[in-house]
Order: sequence, then structure tokens, then C-alpha cells
Amino acid sequence: MVIRGKVWKYGDDIDTDKIIPARYLNTTDPSELAKHCLEDEDPTFASKVSQGDILVAGKNFGSGSSREHAVISIKAAGVSAVVAKSFARIFFRNSINRALPIVECPEVVDITETGDILEIDLEKGVVRNVTKNKEFAIKPFPKVLFNIFEHGGLMNYAKARLKKS
Repeated sequence: MVIRGKVWKYGDDIDTDKIIPARYLNTTDPSELAKHCLEDEDPTFASKVSQGDILVAGKNFGSGSSREHAVISIKAAGVSAVVAKSFARIFFRNSINRALPIVECPEVVDITETGDILEIDLEKGVVRNVTKNKEFAIKPFPKVLFNIFEHGGLMNYAKARLKKS
């Protein structure tokens, strides 16, 4: 699985309230959540992000509450992956559950800027900043994660496995 997209870069401690402000939690409609993704951090993000773009952030991305709305809003906005120095555990888990590829790679975060093009090969374990022609090793995703992503998330994967047995 190779992901390629334009970067939107943010700093440290982008919590779930910055990803999707609490005032929008009265809906679970993905398209409505997408309109407000990162609104308080960057009011222009939702109107400028394109399908396939990649979020890059510093430490502790997704900290705060355990709401899945944050992951839903990011995916619905068109983001294909998130690369950060580190993730909050609950966001990490919610991302897997909702089939949003996330990658920890501090080195690529340090050299990447908004507008750069990244290419992420999850099978080979490589993140490449195409713009700067720099490549970094990451831990390859295990097969079970690919299976979850191929099914569109953990619930769909579990349903498929149950149907099989």
C-alpha cells in the first residue's frame, strides 16, 4: 500500500478538540464533520485540503478525548494518512479502527513543510519526502493492519471474519 500526497504541517499537541471542535459533536455525519476539521487550528484547512493529502504533525497528535469524530473528520476531509512524531494511544487505536493509516517518523516531520509531497510505502516501511528527495525507514505495517484497512476498518474486518467462520 503506497500513499502519496501533498503535506499540511502542524505543530505539537494537536488534540481532538483542535481536530474537531466539541461544538460540532452533535453530528456523526462525515461530510459535516469534514467541513470543520482543524477549524480552530487552521480555519482554511477544510476549504483547501484535497483528496489524498497527508497531515504531518509534531508530538502527541490526537491527545485529549477518545472521540472517533476526530478520525472521521480527518478521513472525510480527504486526508489519506497522518505522519507525526508521536500519537496519543487512543487516537492511534481509533485510527486503526477507522482505517486511517498513521505513521510515527520524527525524522520526516523535522524536514517536511506544508506543500511538500510525501510518499509512504506501508509494506516496505519507507517514508519519502519527494520534494526534498529524502527517505526514512519506518516499521512496516503488519499484515493484520492491511486486512483491517482493506475492509475499511476494524468492525468491517470483524464482520467479514465472522461471516467466514
